[in-house]
Amino acid sequence: MKPAMETAAEENTEQSQERKGCFECCIKCLGGVPYASLVATILCFSGVALFCGCGHVALAGTVAILEQHFSTNTSDHALLSEVIQLMQYVIYGIASFFFLYGIILLAEGFYTTSAVKELHGEFKTTACGRCISGMFVFLTYVLGVAWLGVFGFSAVPVFMFYNIWSTCEVIKSPQTNGTAGVEQICVDIRQYGIIPWNAFPGKICGSALENICNTNEFYMSYHLFIVACAGAGATVIALLIYMMATTYNYAVLKFKSREDCCTKF
Repeated sequence: MKPAMETAAEENTEQSQERKGCFECCIKCLGGVPYASLVATILCFSGVALFCGCGHVALAGTVAILEQHFSTNTSDHALLSEVIQLMQYVIYGIASFFFLYGIILLAEGFYTTSAVKELHGEFKTTACGRCISGMFVFLTYVLGVAWLGVFGFSAVPVFMFYNIWSTCEVIKSPQTNGTAGVEQICVDIRQYGIIPWNAFPGKICGSALENICNTNEFYMSYHLFIVACAGAGATVIALLIYMMATTYNYAVLKFKSREDCCTKF
């Protein structure tokens, strides 16, 4: 029979080892989390959601403003309406694609990070796995370049709406001399190329222009385009992080596939 003090000491030691084992297990699990891919996924989902949601509503508001104020003849902006409708459908596809692609890249990050943090046994990679990882690198770079173009394109309506808003602010300013001076301040939407030059009226001046700036459609569309542009910028940043993460993951798999690889990260 062991003394009671020795038995209690052994039980305390076993409990301490169990707690230590649980702590080490938690640290190991946390070490296998691909934090870069996780941050990029959250940023990508947020950016795409802002761009798609706000862009969809802002495009609808833009069509309403054009139909009510700048192009009363339906045939003049029929092509523009079709293009905007097509862009709204493309937005649905973009949202669905990036939701799936972000999940796939996050899963690939978990897979590769677990390989790097592997402490027991040997980790073997296959040619197919390295090929898929390389494909992710190439596709992410292509998407990053494409979204740079989307970010630049999303800044165009912000610039257009800002010019209209700033013109309205000039009309409201005390420095404007009399009614005649106000009526000479105009905005010609035809110069942006979104409606033809024969569109009527195409140009709005003075108090009529100020009334447009005070409408809910203009206010909402302007701010939604700003948010959509910010969402596109956030997506570009997320794709840049994905580029670094996927390139690193591919390099790790390539290194682990070497037969002379004996170094543990």
